[in-house]
Amino acid sequence: MLSKKLQQAFNEQINHEMASAYLYLSMAAYAHSMNLPGFAHWLELQYKEEQGHAMKLYKFVNERGGKVELLAIPQPTSEFKSPAHLFEEVLSHERKITALINKLYEAAVEAKDYAAQVLLHWFIEEQVEEEAAASEILGTIKMAGEKGHALVMMDRQLARRGMN
Repeated sequence: MLSKKLQQAFNEQINHEMASAYLYLSMAAYAHSMNLPGFAHWLELQYKEEQGHAMKLYKFVNERGGKVELLAIPQPTSEFKSPAHLFEEVLSHERKITALINKLYEAAVEAKDYAAQVLLHWFIEEQVEEEAAASEILGTIKMAGEKGHALVMMDRQLARRGMN
């Protein structure tokens, strides 16, 4: 059984994951508006991943006899200065989510909820991957530049995500 305090923390994290999904969908819309369908594809897959993360937490709360309470999702930003700015925001957002997952893990440790700790290990590992992917893409954009052939090639590379 989940403690009330931990249940509330999990509900808040479900909200953060759904807000992340909404943010990535907004970012994908921006990429489409900039005629970068590969960037949009990558961000749309992130949108789906974040929904999956929320559902993983949702299922856990239910399996532990808790009650999921969905909270309001804030409107995401929809304007970005450039592809580099877009991925600076992606990286910044993933770092924010990492901090929230770490805080949730600390709450699970404090509650001595071992099942929650095991679940959150998966999320901690996932965040390492999320930050690394965003950082790599941002670094490549900065190295290649934001105009011309290099950006087109990068767009095509991002379009292949999920096809392996």
